[in-house]
Amino acid sequence: MEDALRTTPAPADPARDAPTLLVKIFGKDRPGITAGLFETLAAYGVDVVDIEQVVTRGRMVLCALVTMPEGRGLEGELRATVHTWAEASRMEAEIISGRGDNRPRGEGRSHVTVLGSPLTAESTAAITALITRAGGNIDRIFRLAKYPVTAVEFAVSGAEPAELRSALAVASSSHGVDVAVMPAGLQRRAQRLVVMDVDSTVIQDEVIELFAAHAGCEEQVAEITAAAMRGELDFAQSLHARVALLAGLDASVADKVRAEVRLTPGARTLVRTLKRLGYQVGVVSGGFTQVTDDLKERLGLDFAAANTLEVVDGKFTGKVVGPVVDRAGKARHLRSFAEQAGVPLSQTVAVGDGANDLDMLNAAGLGVAFNAKPVVRQAADTAVNVPFLDTVLYLLGITREEIEAADALDGVPTNE
Repeated sequence: MEDALRTTPAPADPARDAPTLLVKIFGKDRPGITAGLFETLAAYGVDVVDIEQVVTRGRMVLCALVTMPEGRGLEGELRATVHTWAEASRMEAEIISGRGDNRPRGEGRSHVTVLGSPLTAESTAAITALITRAGGNIDRIFRLAKYPVTAVEFAVSGAEPAELRSALAVASSSHGVDVAVMPAGLQRRAQRLVVMDVDSTVIQDEVIELFAAHAGCEEQVAEITAAAMRGELDFAQSLHARVALLAGLDASVADKVRAEVRLTPGARTLVRTLKRLGYQVGVVSGGFTQVTDDLKERLGLDFAAANTLEVVDGKFTGKVVGPVVDRAGKARHLRSFAEQAGVPLSQTVAVGDGANDLDMLNAAGLGVAFNAKPVVRQAADTAVNVPFLDTVLYLLGITREEIEAADALDGVPTNE
């Protein structure tokens, strides 16, 4: 049976070269227009080849591609009847004759997601012009969200995703919009693993600074951080130097730090929505398990990894336990989480903001720089530069309406 299925040719498309009519209806949207059009067409025994309808600010455009009615004089009669019905419905009609269906989409298919706050006509012109120059054709445009950012998705064919991403990167930066290019196909709908950095990504704070405030060594910690950013210390050296300043601090301070942590707007919405879709979600941090373990419980995460502050006799010793979770360590944990989740690396998404996230972003199937340093934005697959973590959902093709509808059913507020 399997061999028969493999060798049986696909049935021919009866409308491929047959005469067809494109019936276009436009005007003020109201209930019953779509039903009314097809009831009118049904009298002529036509088959539906394609339908598309768009409503923008209460104005609708309905396009129906149908086979030519069989019988002498029926095309003219259909045209007259549709125009009469449209006039009676206070709509306008246009009917164009031709042959066959839409032309086949070109090879190299992508979803190009554009985020703007605001999304200007100038930036849209630049993005769409570059898609054309890269050899791409825009087959469909769909709005994913209107707030807190405007998110629009372009279905593009005819250009390789990698080349398209490269072509759009410069325009993204110069026109103040975020652009993500993802290959089209079933993989986009497959179960995924999403792994995020913590400090300045899932939360708005730097955890070491919160601990330092309780130890009275904020200035010293800031000096060490600055030295690391100048390249004078690597991450592990700077971590050990900063943690050493916490020696003798009562470990119960961790409770106060956990209470002070501020989630990034949209963090709860992002995790909640991903979990509804069956995704697995984790965090990996150069911070401390004293905070990430609590985040794992609060957000219902599947995975969490971070450094652990050593405690002896109820006091921090100024040391960390075990190997440091640094830049390479984050990538290792991403691979480990993926293996445990049974998800190939190509189906992972990593989100981060700092240089120590680069290995993780590069290892993931999709690396997202979230309000990141320039070097990180340049290296990542895409960047998000608005302060709402749930905008990552738009990169996965999830609309704002879908998020809010699901939240309404569960009685929870959106954009937490």
